[in-house]
Amino acid sequence: MASSKNSLKKDPLAQREAQKYENPISSREFIMQHLAEVGKPMTLQKIAALLNLSKTEDIEALRRRLNAMERDGQLIRNRRKAYGLAKKMDLVRGRVIGHPDGYGFLVADDGGSDLFLSQKQMQTLMHGDRALVNIIGIDHKGRREGALVEVLERNTQEVVGRFFHKRGQNVAFVEPDNRRIPHNILIEGRKKRGKAKHGQIVVVRLLSYNPPFGEVIEVLGNERAPGMEIDIAIRAHELPYQWPDDVLKQASKFPKKITPAALKGREDMREIPFVTIDGEDAQDFDDAVHCQPRGKGWLLRVAIADVSAYVKKGSAIDLEAKKRATSVYFPNRVVPMLPEVLSNQLCSLKPQVDRLCIVCELAIDFYGRTRRIRYFEAVIRSAARLTYTQVGKVLEGNEENFQYPHLLPQIRHLHSLYQLLLKRRKKRGAIDFETVETRILFDEQQKIERIVPVVRNDAHKLIEEMMLAANVATAEWLTAREMPMLYRIHEPPSKEKLTALRTFLKELGLKLWGKNKPQAHHYGKLLEKAQDRPGYRLIQTVLLRSLQLAVYSPKNKGHFGLAYPAYAHFTSPIRRYPDLLVHRAIRHCLQGKPVETFSYTNNDMEILSEQCTMAERRADEATRDAMTWLKCEYMQDKVGVEYDGIVTGVTAFGLFVELDGIFVDGLVHVTALVEDYYHFDPIGHCLYGEYGGKVYRLSDRLRVRVVRVDVDEKKIDFELA
Repeated sequence: MASSKNSLKKDPLAQREAQKYENPISSREFIMQHLAEVGKPMTLQKIAALLNLSKTEDIEALRRRLNAMERDGQLIRNRRKAYGLAKKMDLVRGRVIGHPDGYGFLVADDGGSDLFLSQKQMQTLMHGDRALVNIIGIDHKGRREGALVEVLERNTQEVVGRFFHKRGQNVAFVEPDNRRIPHNILIEGRKKRGKAKHGQIVVVRLLSYNPPFGEVIEVLGNERAPGMEIDIAIRAHELPYQWPDDVLKQASKFPKKITPAALKGREDMREIPFVTIDGEDAQDFDDAVHCQPRGKGWLLRVAIADVSAYVKKGSAIDLEAKKRATSVYFPNRVVPMLPEVLSNQLCSLKPQVDRLCIVCELAIDFYGRTRRIRYFEAVIRSAARLTYTQVGKVLEGNEENFQYPHLLPQIRHLHSLYQLLLKRRKKRGAIDFETVETRILFDEQQKIERIVPVVRNDAHKLIEEMMLAANVATAEWLTAREMPMLYRIHEPPSKEKLTALRTFLKELGLKLWGKNKPQAHHYGKLLEKAQDRPGYRLIQTVLLRSLQLAVYSPKNKGHFGLAYPAYAHFTSPIRRYPDLLVHRAIRHCLQGKPVETFSYTNNDMEILSEQCTMAERRADEATRDAMTWLKCEYMQDKVGVEYDGIVTGVTAFGLFVELDGIFVDGLVHVTALVEDYYHFDPIGHCLYGEYGGKVYRLSDRLRVRVVRVDVDEKKIDFELA
């Protein structure tokens, strides 16, 4: 890019732009500042004059920058071709969330409340699109309502679903598997149908969006064979799963072993007995820990695989990793963020082999306070690959069959530090909800054999606490150096949810302290007070649902649930892109470079935070879809069987019930609740009978009968037994 020297003189970010481009242009921030001062939209020519740009190449560079800012929703170009600030035009930029019933919501980038989008507005939109909308008022439910101004970015290029075609007709259609896409995709002409036959599951490439037309590019099959549910989920949510040729080419050039040149400038910690502690089925090991007494306190070292040493910004692997943003873990299959040569080999901290790491070293005092933080590049050699089961047995006192007796002191040190940090966690007031994670066990035909709960022992909690300590230290360390970064933020509950929560608690004679700004310790105090009540699970569930979701953000807004003023993800760069960005920031500081020369700006981080949060949600939805389908298949032969269960959700249309022991959810539709008219109370989380007074409430125990299982719809229906 080119620019006038005059325009850069007053630009406070000129040095940064000069580092990024050979011929720099005025920064986005500088352009937006000028437009704000002028107070009205301006054409390209007027903006160029304002910035003292006259050369053809300078104006072309400015045009490209303005177009990029328009694409990112920072600017809007009106009908007179003048650029204005989106914020000044009462326009909201965000991500579209589709609903199966046809309407949708816009999740605003600025963190404000979601905007309701009617079916009419959603006709030209799809789930996941980025859009600019105008606030047009408040709907009948009191929600802000928006009208589409412009689609900034299309998220959906391909759709997977079932192909429908009647013989003799020219137009066919595909019904999307992803219920958040309520539009059927029209397929016009024989050529665009390919070899697809009526009833088959296919992948369609979208050719237009209003109305949606497409062409069949892949036929997955007639029925869902073992493993197909994952193939469908991957394609339905457009997870990148195939490695581009340039990525494979770059990956093939990595050495199989650490070279002597790679060790230059690194601290040699190969004699320190680091250990990895993971699940039995783990394949990539990105964190290793070591702990030793130091005076009356402890010295904790958390070594994390140095992915940033291999994946350089802008490389083919980096661009693909940014696109994926996270590894996706399905039952029996992983879609990794990085190629296997890195995720399972060079960056995996396997025992007795040299590995490059970034080490977070924390000096922790007698009270569990971190007194000193140090980061450094190192080479380590893990002493052992331990499992949660092995370490759990040792912590329970069963040391006889432990195959690494020389590491027993190390495990005891880690456990002592864990107990100290746990005390501090409780004193800090972090919320500790009791939740159950499950694991699917498959038979030889890749069908579900059974679903079992994952039992968390002290080994799980120990590693979790060490990772938390390193993540918090990272956020504090980088914040002190004013580095652009992605925080992991968890904002306090909204006013609306707090009001509903307090109304619910009042009926039970309970109170949430903290007035309009409750803290995590207020939630903890309430949970402690309610622990011995019969309705404890109900209270815990309602408290949990009052909280917001954690997201990535370049702005530090703290972590409400963990009760940390600053928190970041540092410990999993193999499987999370935000961690890799944090590693790059740490390396930049270790090299003594000024903040201004860091290759990411706050604006870059704004865009990346939205991308990484979206990818995380996409991964969650894809895995949930696959799990739901597997559970439906598992329940197919159980129609008519009765089970005990617990109410996990209450809606106007019925009760969601989770079956004891097999952890499968289904719906008791409100029409199956006979002998009365039932009404929904969203505050009380219940359905109540108009005449009989019968109440069905969240966390109630019920006995139900399986009456219908629809695998294609991914629905299970129950009735009261």
